[in-house]
Formats: sequence, C-alpha cells, structure tokens
Amino acid sequence: MDELRLAGTKAATIMADHLANIGDGPVWRPVPDAEKAWLTAQELPETGRPLDDLLEDARAHVLPYPMGNGHPRFFGWVNSPPNPAGVLVEPLAAAFDPSCAGGDHAGPHLERTVVRWLAGLVGFPHPPGGGLLTSGASMATVICLAAARQRAALADGWDAREEGLSGRAPFVLYVTEEGHSCLHKAAQLLGLGARHVRTVPVDGAYRMDVGALRTMIEEDLAAGLRPFCVAGSAGTVNSGAVDPLDEIAGVAAAHGLWFHVDGAYGALGVLADDAAPHYAGLGRADSLALDPHKWLGVPVGCGCALLRDPGAARAAFSLVPSYLIDDNAGDLGWFAEYGPEQTRPFRALKTWATLSHLGRSGVERLVNHTTGLARTLAAMVEQADDFELLAPVTTSITAFRHIPRTEGLDALNRAIPFAVQARGNAFLTGTRLGGRDALRACFLHPDTTENDLAVLLDEIRLAAKTL
Repeated sequence: MDELRLAGTKAATIMADHLANIGDGPVWRPVPDAEKAWLTAQELPETGRPLDDLLEDARAHVLPYPMGNGHPRFFGWVNSPPNPAGVLVEPLAAAFDPSCAGGDHAGPHLERTVVRWLAGLVGFPHPPGGGLLTSGASMATVICLAAARQRAALADGWDAREEGLSGRAPFVLYVTEEGHSCLHKAAQLLGLGARHVRTVPVDGAYRMDVGALRTMIEEDLAAGLRPFCVAGSAGTVNSGAVDPLDEIAGVAAAHGLWFHVDGAYGALGVLADDAAPHYAGLGRADSLALDPHKWLGVPVGCGCALLRDPGAARAAFSLVPSYLIDDNAGDLGWFAEYGPEQTRPFRALKTWATLSHLGRSGVERLVNHTTGLARTLAAMVEQADDFELLAPVTTSITAFRHIPRTEGLDALNRAIPFAVQARGNAFLTGTRLGGRDALRACFLHPDTTENDLAVLLDEIRLAAKTL
C-alpha cells in the first residue's frame, strides 16, 4: 500500500495541475502520428509496471491531447467540464468498487437520494423508487421506452416480454425531426422498427407542431397501427428548443399514450430565471431522461431515468434468478429490476458530491450564467453584419451561421468548425438546421466569459478567410 499511497499523492497533483492550467493551452490539438501509434499499438507488458511509471506515461501521452471540454472556450456538442467534487471522489468509488444492483450497502441507498434530488431540481414527480442512474441518456431512453412498450402491451391484454412483437399491430413512436438520435436507436433496439418512428414537423422555432401530431396519431389509428408513445424535447441538441410540453401531454392523455421527455441536456434549464413557462407540462410526463454528466458537470458517464410509475420499468425488466433473491430488499426490490444492467457501477457518489458541492443555488447560478452567455452571443450575432441567428435562444445553445458573402454559404459553414478547432483557440461544432448548414455554440463551462464569445466570433472570421 505504500506504493499506492505515494502514487495516489502524485496522481492528485497531476490532476489538480491539469485542471488548473487547462485554460492556458489550446482548446484542442490533433494527436501527432507518433503519439497516436503509442496510444493504439502498445503490446501488453510481460511483467507488471510500477504505478509511478504509469502516471508518467499518462502525463506524457494522454493528458496533452484532451477532447477539449475542460477548456472555457469549448463550445462543441453538449460536453461539460468535470466538476472538481466529482473528480475528487471518483477514486473513492473505484476503491469501494461495489455493484449497485441492490443490497444493503451505501451505494444503492445513496442512489435513492441522488435520484430524488434530480427529480426535485427539475420539478418531476418522485414516487419511491421512481428512477435510477444509468450510463447516460441513451440507456435511460431505452429503459423509459421499454416501460412504455410493456405498459401498452399489457393494456391491450398481452405481454411483450413473453410474446415478442410479431403478429401484433406495429407500435408507433412520435418524435420531431429535432429529436435526439437516441430515441431512434432505442426504438430500433426494442424491435419497433425505424419505419414506425414518426417524424412530427416543427414550427418556426423548431418546436413540435402539436396540430400535426394530432393528425398523425389519428391517421395511424385509422390505418390499424398502435400509437403508444410520444417523445418531446426539453432542450434539443441542435438549437436548445423546448417543445410545447403541456400541449403534448394533453394529446398523449387524450389518446392514452405514454409521454416521454428527453431532457438529457436541457431539463435543468427550467432553473433559469423566467424559464419556467417554457417547461410547463414537464411534470405531466410519464418518464424523463436527463444527464447529470451534461449541464451539472458530473464526470462521464452518468445519466438518469425518472419515472412517474416505477412499476412500469419493473414490469419491463424485473428478472431475479434464485441466487439473487433478497428477502430483505423491501417493496422496491433491487435497482437491477428496473433496467438491463445487472452489475451497476457506483455512479451515485460522484453525482452526490457534485450536487452537494454546488447546492441548489450553485446549480441555479450555473444555469443562469450559461443561458445568459447564449443570449449574449445571440445579441452579438444579430448586431454583426456577417452573422445570422437561426433560432431563438431558449437554453444555453446559440444556433447561427457566418454570412460574409452570398454564395456557397452551406459549404462555408460546414467547413468552419474544423478550421476553428484546428486553430486551437476555440472549439465549436456544426449541424443542419432548417435545411441549412449551421454553427452552434453550447455553453456549459462556469468559467466562460463574454470575452470568450468575442474570441469565438473572431476565430470564425479568421478561419473562414482560409476557406
């Protein structure tokens, strides 16, 4: 243990130095060929290596080539910097190393608290057992849609787990063209089929067109199909748009559909000043997926599935072999009964530490700071002659594009993100919005400033001149 003690002290120093100095280097740099070869072509050592040597290798060959999300001028995708409290306790979770499938130990008990805290932050109903931590929103979505599928089948008098879907009227899921790809993947994985995922049109603000949703449901019912779930977004990845959740909830209730909300990125946006009206109806959902490893900065990976009726997930997943029967588990049973994972890591510790470190007021400050940056960038874009705002700002994403000329704008804006990334002074990503190639900046870093926004626009201009 002396070797571990000495190496652990050194690891803490390396970690702290990395986080303290990350803003002084480039946001991102490509991995040179020699370093890429070291990372990808190593042979397994014949004999074990000292812990100190491993730390030196990590410092020399891994830490210099980050994704970039720890830097204050990283505006790409939806990737936050790690919260220091979450970083601090990760080694403790690894040293503890439990399986949080269930049982009477600290991991599952702390997970109950963390899930309750997350539900309370976003105003989602939380019955006992009404949620669990996952690897991310993709797995949370699988859990929620599986619960929806099983509930619909049982309501029709059959068991999807026992019988499968063959020979039944196809189940139909409704999402918008702005809905996250994890919804489509979940539908395919659960056997629904890609052609039974209906794409609902959006309005001019990229929010679900509820009138079109009603029409599509009625048409599918008339065609003998089985609508079972509608998925709204509480903050899309493309533009941060929040669907009209209350209206969607009304349509779902009228037709007996499960109402799922993808709040992986944006659900916490409800905490921003004056944002609550945009999120009206969130509490009416049957399920909500959210990612503590996004806006909150919990180290990857930690998602969460919240359920109004936890029994629905248990009906979809519970399978307890004889060697795992726990007569002392209580009415809620084990977490493993509510999702596909049997061995489950101790995700709750880093989430608990992050939330405890921030407190509710800290979470609110973070959300207000980052949504404020998105609005400020939108104002800067609108004031500039060579930029165009593409969508209203609702959360902490600004969607826009560079328009220094009249021709070839799609090709230009498609090429700009990598050109900016390669310069190393800022990092943003692109997308397509309303049929046009676009730029998008997502703000999650607590240390990003308004000066960083000016740097971003200047970097776009400079990069564009080389294209």
